[in-house]
Amino acid sequence: MNFSLVFDRLFLLPFLNGLALALLLPLLGCYVRLREEWLAALGLAQAAAAGVVLGGMFLEPVLLIALVAAALAAAAKALLARSGNDAYAVMILFGWSTALIAAANSVHGDDLSRALIQGQLYFTGLPHLEGLAGLVLLTAAILPWISRRLLVGRFFPDMFRANGLAKPHHDLVFDLLVAITLAFAATAIGVFAAFALVFIPPWIAFRFAPGWKKTLIGSVAIAVVCYLISFAAAILLDQPFGPVLVAVLLVAALGRLLRRHH
Repeated sequence: MNFSLVFDRLFLLPFLNGLALALLLPLLGCYVRLREEWLAALGLAQAAAAGVVLGGMFLEPVLLIALVAAALAAAAKALLARSGNDAYAVMILFGWSTALIAAANSVHGDDLSRALIQGQLYFTGLPHLEGLAGLVLLTAAILPWISRRLLVGRFFPDMFRANGLAKPHHDLVFDLLVAITLAFAATAIGVFAAFALVFIPPWIAFRFAPGWKKTLIGSVAIAVVCYLISFAAAILLDQPFGPVLVAVLLVAALGRLLRRHH
């Protein structure tokens, strides 16, 4: 194995793109889990995947189509004011069927579908980095404002209704932020790797962290460590990045569960 490949400048942009996602996805995932809407990650990522395949058939660039598809799905869910996982389950099935039907009728559909399953982090470049840098700045700007409202909405759900806010604006803002981030993630690391980063680190942190801030920090720390291991392992072993990342995250989850039982 050639360890120098891990530090090759060829992989610098992909590394930074993946690192940005490893910071953003588990952070947003904590709030998704707080709202008991953990299927949101898979539903919105699958909607983005359907947008990518459809975009590959008719329009360019496919990343823009993925962003639009995920944002429309999030807006529809937020405006319907439906909480829980039901809307996302329907979204998963709709996105999956749409993506596969579109792929079967597209010249490059099979390649796009494979890329969305395995991820194509090593082929991402400056456009992804610019978009993700903007998302990091946007998240840092609005999270202090939206965090308190999401916590209040979870633990005191009647407060907004009592003030005449049946559909609080912060719900739509948060859903759109998650959707846009997952659209970038689906096109960079694949649908299931994106879902794993949203789901597994918060799942571990929620079980062991003593407070909310430590839950956020712990979730991001778990994701970043798993990402660094996966990035190096995928290059050294010449494996697709997405499945390697999911496998490493699952090992981390298993390790924490085993430690708890001891």
